[in-house]
Amino acid sequence: MLSVVIPAYYEEETVPAAAQRIGAVLTQAQIPHELIFVDDGSKDATWARIQAAAVADASVRGVRFSRNFGKEAAIFAGLQHAKGECVAVIDCDLQHPPEKLVEMYRLWEQGYEIVEGVKADRGQESAVHRLCAKLFYSLISRATKIDMSRASDFKLLDRKAVNVILTMREKRAFFRALSSWVGFRTCEVSYEVRERAAGSSKWSTWSLVKYAVSNITAFTSVPLHLVTVMGVLALIVSVVMGVIAIVQKIMGVALGGFTTVIILLLFLGSLIMISLGIIGYYVGNIYEEIKDRPRYIVAQTCGDETP
Repeated sequence: MLSVVIPAYYEEETVPAAAQRIGAVLTQAQIPHELIFVDDGSKDATWARIQAAAVADASVRGVRFSRNFGKEAAIFAGLQHAKGECVAVIDCDLQHPPEKLVEMYRLWEQGYEIVEGVKADRGQESAVHRLCAKLFYSLISRATKIDMSRASDFKLLDRKAVNVILTMREKRAFFRALSSWVGFRTCEVSYEVRERAAGSSKWSTWSLVKYAVSNITAFTSVPLHLVTVMGVLALIVSVVMGVIAIVQKIMGVALGGFTTVIILLLFLGSLIMISLGIIGYYVGNIYEEIKDRPRYIVAQTCGDETP
C-alpha cells in the first residue's frame, strides 16, 4: 500500500480538491493507498474539510496538531502515522502533480527505495526569490555532498528509509535534506511546478528566510566556519592597515587618522557582533535540543485508525 502524506496549513480551499484529485489518480492506476492529511494548527476550516473528506472516503485519514509546529513536523507526523510499505509526500495545494505519484510508485515496484521529485522549473517566482533559493541550496548541497538545486519535499520513500528517518531525534530536522542524506537506491522523477489549485501561499518572504536559516543551521556547521573566515579577513585587514600606519609614521607623513580609526572600529565591531550572532544561534539550537520536547503534539485524529 502507498501512504500519501499531505501537510496542510490554512488549506480549507484545497483539501477537498486534493483528496478527490489524488485519490482519483491512484484509484485509476489501481494502486492501493491511503491519504494522510496533517493539519499544522490551522485556524480556518482546514480540519473540518479533512474530517468531511475522511467521512466521504475511507482511504482518507487526518491528524491535527494542537498548534502550528511547522511543515517539517507535519511531514514527520505523517510518516509516523503512515501504514504503507512506501510513503509519498506531496503538497496540499496541488503544485506537485498527483499524476507523478503513479510514476514514482512504478519505480518503487522496480526496486528503487527513494524516488526524488526534482523541479524542471521553479514556476512563477521573483528574481530575488530565485537568487535566495540558489544561495540556500548551494549551502545545503555543500553540506550533504548531494546536488539539491532542484530538490523538493515531493518524493516517495520505501518503508526501510522511512523507519531510518523516524529514528533521527533532532527537533530541527530538515526532511528534504535528510531523505537524500540517508542514501539507499535512489532515482529521480522530473516535474513542472503548477499553479496553486486555490487560495494563496502562506509563505511570506520573512518566513522563507527564517525557514532557510533554521534548516541551514540544523543540517550544517558552515556558518560557524564563516566565523573563522571572517576572523581571518579581519586579521588581514588589520595587518595591512597596521603596516600602512607604521610606514606613514616612519616617513613622517602620518595623519590624524580619525576617520580610519572609526571605520576600523565599525568594521571589527560588526564582524564581532555577526560572529556572536551566528554562535548564539547554534547555542540556541543546542538549548532546544537538550530540552527534548516532542517534535509535535497531536490534538485529534480522524479516519480509520485500526492497526
